[in-house]
Amino acid sequence: MTTATIELRHYGHDDLPQIRQTLLDVHADAYADEMDDEFTQRFPWFVDHWGGNEGFACVIGYDQDEPVGFAYGAPAVPGREWWREHLSNPPADASTFSFSELMVRPKWRKTGIAERLHTALVESRPEALAVLLVDPGHPKVQALYETWGYRAVGNRQPFPDSPNFTVMIRDLKA
Repeated sequence: MTTATIELRHYGHDDLPQIRQTLLDVHADAYADEMDDEFTQRFPWFVDHWGGNEGFACVIGYDQDEPVGFAYGAPAVPGREWWREHLSNPPADASTFSFSELMVRPKWRKTGIAERLHTALVESRPEALAVLLVDPGHPKVQALYETWGYRAVGNRQPFPDSPNFTVMIRDLKA
């Protein structure tokens, strides 16, 4: 299998009923060793929360008919962007895409599919910025995001049982 054989399919808010189980199945495989964690178990809520946003966008990669991974997010609510509390001078165009999830099943990791999913999701976004949260307990993941143009601007713990995530931001118009 090569990344060239992976087909990327785009989905939106109206497609959530058809893709929801696929997202849950990929998550279950990607986090098989962490399924006893309460925060990890809340993933279905996150899928419904993000998918309920009219601007929800998702890319799923398929090897033949088998899903290998996905990336999704939605436009941030103006004034409530995750980066806002960390930048003293907000950019002139503060429109932000919240890059919420990127998951690749173990069999397809280290093949370049994560970058392809990410690029396919953000490359045509109309927003000026992309923001994401990364678990600082995964420094290799944070380093990967840095190679894709993101920079750390602070930390944020959105839920009492979540990690104190690193907030990373990237200019989408550069």
